[in-house]
Amino acid sequence: MYNFISMAKVKYYYDTNTLSYKRIELNTIQKVKKGFFFTLSSTIFAVVIIISYLYFFDSPKEKRLKQENQFLSNNYNDLQQKISKIEDVMEDMQIRDDNIYRVIFEADPIPNSIRKAGFGGINRYEKYRGYNTSELVTNTAKKIDQISKQIYIQSKSFDNIIELAKNKSKMLAAIPAIQPIENKDLKRIASGYGYRIHPIYKIRKMHYGIDFTAKTGTPIYATGNGVVDKVSYERGYGYHVVINHGYGYKTLYAHLRNLKISKVNDNGEKIITKIQKGDKVNRGDVIGHVGNTGISSGPHLHYEVIKNGVKINPVNYFFNDLSPKQYEEILNLASQKNQSFD
Repeated sequence: MYNFISMAKVKYYYDTNTLSYKRIELNTIQKVKKGFFFTLSSTIFAVVIIISYLYFFDSPKEKRLKQENQFLSNNYNDLQQKISKIEDVMEDMQIRDDNIYRVIFEADPIPNSIRKAGFGGINRYEKYRGYNTSELVTNTAKKIDQISKQIYIQSKSFDNIIELAKNKSKMLAAIPAIQPIENKDLKRIASGYGYRIHPIYKIRKMHYGIDFTAKTGTPIYATGNGVVDKVSYERGYGYHVVINHGYGYKTLYAHLRNLKISKVNDNGEKIITKIQKGDKVNRGDVIGHVGNTGISSGPHLHYEVIKNGVKINPVNYFFNDLSPKQYEEILNLASQKNQSFD
């Protein structure tokens, strides 16, 4: 029977046979086992300490990464605010462009489907994936691409506006802006634009122009610069002329007496000639004379204004030779539901 006691670093056991303490001597295997368990327990303890430290305390590298992430987050918010301000400025420019500049120069606004169209390609932002900040970087890249495209489209629009501004005088000279016959007393307007009772068919029918009463042979004037686009005879319009003014505008002059006009040649001599397709005319040039050809109930001029293929009310294009008071009066005359002459 043995009783073991342990003293500092040296272990003894009590030998009951000899009634004395004897030192414990370990063999090689016991020493190896002891060393192994000591190393294992030390390692486990060290790992626990390290994990606990890493859990509760940041390493220098982690501190650096956290600082960088915080810096990135703060600057991302600043960048988003700046992008938002740029978007507001772009939107204001686009509104001004569509509703002021392009209106002044008779240009159609740019559709939103073009201004705000996205970029093609599903892999455009693939390179930003796989990181903690992928979403931030991808969203920022998308906004920057969108703004870049809007800036490009807006710059092209301004280039177009500049060209329109350069040609403004030509455009103003081309747009119909006077009455097609002399009508200083404003008594020539017989029927305006809108639904009227047809004088021949006696039915309610859309009247797409304005009828000016005048004696046969009264000169008819081109209402803007342009090129003769059509010279023809039809059962309805009779002898008629169409002038293409450019910028989407055309004007039609119907029920002419014939297609002959008088011109002055280089020698100052007055000659009679036939108006032909392709002839260039200026505002105020005589392009025909009032007649009663086609379906007409009396001598008159039927005058139409066509914008981008749509017949519109000509009364809005008499501003060059009327005072504000006269224009108000002519609006009233043209709106009366008088029977048309054709």
